[in-house]
Amino acid sequence: WTVGGNRITFFIIEGLKDKYLILFAIFLAIYVLILGGNCMIIYLVRTDPKLNSPMYFFLHNLSFCDIVYTSSTIPNMLSGFLVEVKTISKAGCFAQMYVFLSLAVTGRGLLTVMAFDRYLAICNPLRYSSIMTKKVCYLLIVSAWVFGLFIPFTSLIIALPLPFCGPNVIKHIFCDHTSLVRLACTDTSRNNVISLTFALFAIISTFLLILTSYILIGKNIHKMGPAEQFKAAATCVSHLIVVCISYVSAACVYISYRVATFDPDVRLIIAVLYSVLTPLLNPFIYSLRNKELQDAMKRAFCRCSTASKMVRKTVPSVVS
Repeated sequence: WTVGGNRITFFIIEGLKDKYLILFAIFLAIYVLILGGNCMIIYLVRTDPKLNSPMYFFLHNLSFCDIVYTSSTIPNMLSGFLVEVKTISKAGCFAQMYVFLSLAVTGRGLLTVMAFDRYLAICNPLRYSSIMTKKVCYLLIVSAWVFGLFIPFTSLIIALPLPFCGPNVIKHIFCDHTSLVRLACTDTSRNNVISLTFALFAIISTFLLILTSYILIGKNIHKMGPAEQFKAAATCVSHLIVVCISYVSAACVYISYRVATFDPDVRLIIAVLYSVLTPLLNPFIYSLRNKELQDAMKRAFCRCSTASKMVRKTVPSVVS
């Protein structure tokens, strides 16, 4: 696994040790559902004029982020289930690590933007249209993506010069930062401290902003009548469920890595579930809890049915 100077040029992804075919089928199904569900939301938001609002614009971006986020790891993971030894180049491993971390942070940035949008819609409804302009929407989206690109960048920069002399087996299902850095044949305590600091900053800062938004929303809803309370709460439920799942699963992953008695295979399963759980559930949560999305799906289905009927009618006349 080494070349001149005893330097690693590729890594072996160890992954889970057995039941490859079962895991391949499970994760393939999960990936198809993630692509199908999130592509459906993107299609509906881009084609249905009734979904032309900031809330759905942000949801559209979150779905796109989830697609790229899972595509950075799952296809590579699936290919690993079909070969005896899964290898990845050093450059490819670092690229996968950075993209995965960057999009994980971007997703939290987008959830924060969506919480701010709900705060404005409920607490400042009369000024909502004048504040949440197209320019502001784009500025918030760009901020979320830049935040995601910046946070893991320092961890990447200080990890790139690390010497890797062997072994080269990554005990994870993809190139995870912790699993990769611990293979370096030098002291990596500085890397661990810096990466943990930036990760905690990303999680805690976005969580506090979301929490602040919902505290203000809760205070405002408390002053409303029963009918208004129900309507206002209904617009927040889907987002709140997604936030809870995202941050609780992230907390479980960070705790599992800091508890030495955790079984390595259990830790690995938790990390993998964390990487697919939120992107998988997002479309279903928003679709099941949002009447406007449900109506948009019905309209899209009706358009498809009408188009197919028109095609069937025109084909015989063309043939004849």
